[in-house]
Amino acid sequence: MQRWGRLSLALQFLIAGGIGLLVVMLVVGLWVTSQIRQGVMRNSAATTALYVDSVIAPLLPDMRKSRELDDTVKRALDETLDQGALGKRLASFKLWRRDGTILYAKDTTLIGKVFEPNANLVAAFSGNVVAEYNDLDDDAESQHEKKTEAGPLLEIYNPVREPWSGEVVAVSEFYEVADGFESTLTVALWQSWLVVAGATAAALALLSGIVFRGSRTIQTQREALEAKIAELRALLSQNSSLRERVQHASRRATALNERYLRRIGADLHDGPAQLVALAALRMDSPILLDPGAPTALREAEIADIHKTLDEAIREIRGICNGLVLPQIETAAVLDILRLAVAEHQRRTGTSVSLTLPKRLREPGPSEKISIYRFVQEGLNNAYRHGKGRDQAVKAAMKGGKLFVEVLDGGPGFDPVRSEGLGLAGLRERIESIGGQFETVSGPQGTRLVITLSIEEQS
Repeated sequence: MQRWGRLSLALQFLIAGGIGLLVVMLVVGLWVTSQIRQGVMRNSAATTALYVDSVIAPLLPDMRKSRELDDTVKRALDETLDQGALGKRLASFKLWRRDGTILYAKDTTLIGKVFEPNANLVAAFSGNVVAEYNDLDDDAESQHEKKTEAGPLLEIYNPVREPWSGEVVAVSEFYEVADGFESTLTVALWQSWLVVAGATAAALALLSGIVFRGSRTIQTQREALEAKIAELRALLSQNSSLRERVQHASRRATALNERYLRRIGADLHDGPAQLVALAALRMDSPILLDPGAPTALREAEIADIHKTLDEAIREIRGICNGLVLPQIETAAVLDILRLAVAEHQRRTGTSVSLTLPKRLREPGPSEKISIYRFVQEGLNNAYRHGKGRDQAVKAAMKGGKLFVEVLDGGPGFDPVRSEGLGLAGLRERIESIGGQFETVSGPQGTRLVITLSIEEQS
């Protein structure tokens, strides 16, 4: 069954249909040949019976009145049946009475004997011409015909009718030498088999052509469907992977937001809050509270308080500047890169090497924000951890992808173990928009690279 199932529909049809049509051909062929055989036998028997009846009937007396044939009739029958074409064609002849008595026979030993009427004889007395080809009965009255060497015989039972009433009064049984009949029957049978086989082969070829064409169509559609299913499976797998990445990114984003909030809180607590607290404590200084304190000391204390508060304000503004983005969504990407580098140089007082092409494809707003944050965080790390040594920013387009790099000549770090909050947040941000984030660090310095797919804007 497994081998059968692996076959194509066309081959399955060809095998099953071929066997089915072969069986149908055999059944139809046997039925057709049987009908042809019976038809040829009936036609031949009817022709011979008519001929014999036309020759014999005038010699017979009134069979309703004569129970026996006199010698004159018998001699006339002998002479007629032994002469001419009739004598050559008839191997044996009998004339039966209804009760099974043989009134006349070429074998004179059978005349007057009574036999049990067989089925053919009964059918003939019923008015039917009965014929059998080369199939002699085992009756005692047929032993003479079995011993003859005349060749294949056509046994015919012909009813003898009364001319004026049409009633069957006797039956003539005779055996015709059927040499020509056999060849005619063989040719007819072969022709019928050839016609049936040809019609079956033509039907099989026609149906096979239709089925093979349909099978090819089904196979083509099946291959297309399998390709679609494979594509859908790949998409489902990709969607599942993306869903897992989104869930993972969502969880990490939540954690990173909490860490950002803690860092902002720590920056506010350790910086401006401490300075404001110090200023508040100095507001309770005895120098300020004592009316008799020297004016110079009081002014110096007030100046120190102002200085502390100014420093707290600067730190608060620095924190806010790191959180608030400039208007970069409508700016060109080249201008965004120049702005990020300029802000870093102004804030830190260090120099940054900037390498830009003449033109870059314009990404979307999310990509622009990500590029700005990437350069900002990368240069901050280069300043804090790389001592601001050999800071550089590069950008380029290759094969529809935008590459942005931030480099420094610092001591480097282990990216696997030491990726801090800023770099982790950048990685999540870049990967969430379909980009790639790469960190390469060693004793010779650190190299941060992002890759974004940018479509050509019309």
